Amino acid sequence: MDLSDLPNIVPGQLQPLDIPALVGPGDDGHPPRILLLYGSLRSSSYSRGAAEEGARILRALGCETRFFDPTGLPLPDETSDTHPKVQELRDLVMWSEGMVWSSPERHGAMTGVMKTQIDWIPLAPIGGIRPTQGKTLAVMQVSGGSQSFNAVNQMRILGRWMRMVTIPNQSSVPKAWLEFENGRMKPSPLYNRIVDVMEELARFTLMTRARTPMLTDRYSERVESLEAVHKRVSKK
Repeated sequence: MDLSDLPNIVPGQLQPLDIPALVGPGDDGHPPRILLLYGSLRSSSYSRGAAEEGARILRALGCETRFFDPTGLPLPDETSDTHPKVQELRDLVMWSEGMVWSSPERHGAMTGVMKTQIDWIPLAPIGGIRPTQGKTLAVMQVSGGSQSFNAVNQMRILGRWMRMVTIPNQSSVPKAWLEFENGRMKPSPLYNRIVDVMEELARFTLMTRARTPMLTDRYSERVESLEAVHKRVSKK
């Protein structure tokens, strides 16, 4: 485990993932694929900074991480889903097995930048696959003032609505401007919570990804698929 880019980690306390004990039958053991989304376009974005700290921890745990830069993403329904930024986002969602959503809290809610990204992720299948169903999700927020949980609570609702396995733990960083120095998060219980969240996300991703069909197979969708077959056959 490479901790060279994690100066806040107490030596010996970040444990490697016990992959054989976590994965389901038939899992090939490849690194968990985690997509990280953040909800600010500011050059000194604390939500992006928190997500970057999370990504470093995930990589130390053996995960593969990718980011989506929301710069230039159009508003939902402003254009078609063939827009290059929309396609980039959807390709990353399809690649991922789990996600991190990290948003500032603005006016007591997640930002429009964050919601726009989520709104471009469809519930309907792409190529026969639902983009988010059964995938894991961790939610985080940063605030300029006192601690709040409005944004993470909203993102939890969205994650459940999108049929994701939203993990129990979460991170909320109050007065974020005090928690970062030179682009990195300072050691604190708030940093430790982000480590907790990333550990949990990695474990849940390994536990659920090979079991997704078992966990998310739905009666209503089987009936719907059967009806579609009947309609197709009856036209012949």
